[in-house]
Amino acid sequence: MIRIGLSSIRRFCIDKPLPRTIAQSARSLTGQPSKKIREKRVITVIPGDGIGPELIESVEVLFKHINAPVEFEEVPISDIAGVKLRGQDSLQKAVDSVRRNKIGLQGFVETAFRGTERPVGMRLINELELFANVVNIKSIPGIKSRYGNIDFTIIREQTEDAFSGLEHETIPGVVENLKIITRKQSLKIAQFAFNYAQKNNLNKVTAVHKANIMKLADGLFLQCCREVSELYPGIEFTDMIVDNACMQMVSNPYQFKVLVVPNLYGSILSNLGAGLIGGAGFVPGYSIGRDYVLYEQGARHSFGQGAGKDVANPTGFIISAVEMLHHMNLHNYADAIHKGLMDVIKNKKIKTIDMGGLSSTTDFVEALTERITPIL
Repeated sequence: MIRIGLSSIRRFCIDKPLPRTIAQSARSLTGQPSKKIREKRVITVIPGDGIGPELIESVEVLFKHINAPVEFEEVPISDIAGVKLRGQDSLQKAVDSVRRNKIGLQGFVETAFRGTERPVGMRLINELELFANVVNIKSIPGIKSRYGNIDFTIIREQTEDAFSGLEHETIPGVVENLKIITRKQSLKIAQFAFNYAQKNNLNKVTAVHKANIMKLADGLFLQCCREVSELYPGIEFTDMIVDNACMQMVSNPYQFKVLVVPNLYGSILSNLGAGLIGGAGFVPGYSIGRDYVLYEQGARHSFGQGAGKDVANPTGFIISAVEMLHHMNLHNYADAIHKGLMDVIKNKKIKTIDMGGLSSTTDFVEALTERITPIL
């Protein structure tokens, strides 16, 4: 592959091996396997809000059952659970933990509607420079949805755009929200997306934008994607205006392989994609930077109304945990949990409310443990 003119781009781009797609094995960020497969590895755990703690508990039950050599280090942060958990001290503890452990598992940290302070979850992303959010929209056998055999990935730049937290009231009744798009971050996410496509044998990358209206901001994002695409002649590059992309996603999702998007459009398209495969409970994801990775819910919903009611569907979050185990080179544990999960779903006897049943989260996890033989 031609690499002429890379020097101006590589300064801004991740240059380490990238994780493989969800449900495929992944290497660690360092590329080094564990010294001993049974040596316990500490991960950072951020419970999040709503059903987040219950999802974390589901994974912890599975890990203990299968004897996975993983130890949880819990560091809560929240925008809605009191001043203390959204303060700088709590944030710093979470940042220090991730920097120490390099890898983590997190429930969704809900954003408060009140106030003008930047949400603590967004501050965590920026402190750790987790510039890419990766969400795999993939059909799960046994789950009824409008389409079958869907499999595409949304790669979202998540450190800037309208999520930059820069807004103010210029005069009473007039508010400005600044949309920040930089060449540095646009090149970085474009390089990530094309690297991801190349490493996963995916032959198409689509940039989603609104450059026909936001000619400077989205125009810069699109231009950076075009520049990077020229370095990958073996990968087809297309671009699509965001409103058309929404329509195309629900009418013909099979045309997409990898979508690279700015922050706001990524939030919208990830949730739209979740609807195509059965709902938010089936979508895994992760946020990654140069040195750290957090595995999480792909569709970012706290489902606060279901908190504490034992009704959450843990499927997508368990798939994220499986991918985390692959990332840690704990492939036997990951494969065993994933197989058990698929068996429970195909059996169709244990179904949470969003799957059309009446089973609880506890019922679902218990059924899963019955299908997994502990690794000794």
